[in-house]
Amino acid sequence: MQWRIEGCDVHEHQNGPPALTFHEGERSAEARRVGVAALAFFCILAAYYVIRPVRDQLAGATGSVALPWFYAGTFVAMLAVAPVFGWLSARLPRRALLAWSYGFFVACLVACVPLFAVQARIGARALGIGFFIWVSVFNLFVVSLFWSLMADLFDGERATRAFPLIALGGAFGALVGPALTSLLVARIGVPALLGVSAVLLLAALALLLRLSAAQGAGHADSAPLGGSLLAGLRATFADPFLRLMALLMLCSDGVGTLAYALVADYAKANFTDAVARTAFYGHVDLAVNLIQMALQVGLTRWLLARFGIVAGLVLPALVNVAMLLAVAVFGAAQFGLAGFTLALIPAMLIVTRSFAYGVTKPAADALYTRSTREIRYKGKNFVETAVWRFGDVTVASALDGLRALGATLGAIGGLSAVAAGLAGVFGWRAVVASRQGRRLR
Repeated sequence: MQWRIEGCDVHEHQNGPPALTFHEGERSAEARRVGVAALAFFCILAAYYVIRPVRDQLAGATGSVALPWFYAGTFVAMLAVAPVFGWLSARLPRRALLAWSYGFFVACLVACVPLFAVQARIGARALGIGFFIWVSVFNLFVVSLFWSLMADLFDGERATRAFPLIALGGAFGALVGPALTSLLVARIGVPALLGVSAVLLLAALALLLRLSAAQGAGHADSAPLGGSLLAGLRATFADPFLRLMALLMLCSDGVGTLAYALVADYAKANFTDAVARTAFYGHVDLAVNLIQMALQVGLTRWLLARFGIVAGLVLPALVNVAMLLAVAVFGAAQFGLAGFTLALIPAMLIVTRSFAYGVTKPAADALYTRSTREIRYKGKNFVETAVWRFGDVTVASALDGLRALGATLGAIGGLSAVAAGLAGVFGWRAVVASRQGRRLR
């Protein structure tokens, strides 16, 4: 005897209980969708990480003095893009939104190739500001669109099975991107790397259009991405938990911004041409992504399960304090290690950024699951875009101000270590506030 249950067949055996056999067709179709989605996310993050060292070498060419302009432009662009993005996504069919958005960024990459070919004539500062802002907007658009499509394709239990595998594809893309940059930049030059990124983005678009077309006619072909920037702004001031998360973002991201600025000065002082700087930043990204993946697999899952979310927010703060105190004491020192020369400033960036994305980010995302839907989407969106970019502007401007007042690297490192320690305090208080808010609900 056989009964029909959605998604599987149930067979009754003569001498035993019924046995479930899932439809191979349905399971294999889902596996194919996950595989295509993971490959698409691989291409997206590889495309981004190929050009990220190109962006960073422009910052390295100008040093940290131009970073406030870079960050201010990015902050304004983020505020301007958010409502435009929402307006477009609410009005265009999904496949059209994908094609026009990704196609626009592919066209921009191709258009930038001749500009980078004459970078010396344009000037690193002028080209750097525009490209820095563009890359930030590019990353916002393509990643947001990707996960919006994933939310349409996978829901409920399917999402919990699929999303970790899809994210793993992106993690490998984040590794391959800087590796490609390090491998190719000396052979084909900086301008041609933009063409490599464009090809990867086109491949991602083709895969996403295939996924969208395969979903079927029974689903809505367009949907707003949701979220109001003003609602997020109000919640940031009104909700105790979100206020603490905003302060955590400012303090913890401030460490990353400082490290980025100091590495920009290091790159300017130690690498004289665009190819060498691009290769250097490619090595940095590769090291960060390798350590980040090792932390996620080997430490973060165990840490959160054994000691809770608070450990995932406090431990990175302690690591940041230790690295900043080392900078305060030793400055821009270099050390010999196993036959290699280790520069402290790039090492600080690699370690602090690895812990930020490998430990702090998963812990903070897990903490948001305790909040209301409005906080989870509108508030989180505001904190992780506008507050983040505001912090970049503030820290970079403060660094220039401290240097103008004659502050030494040691003094800057010591002050920053205090801010890093406050991040741990705010993280701990945010965990407490999330528990109180959950009890009140």
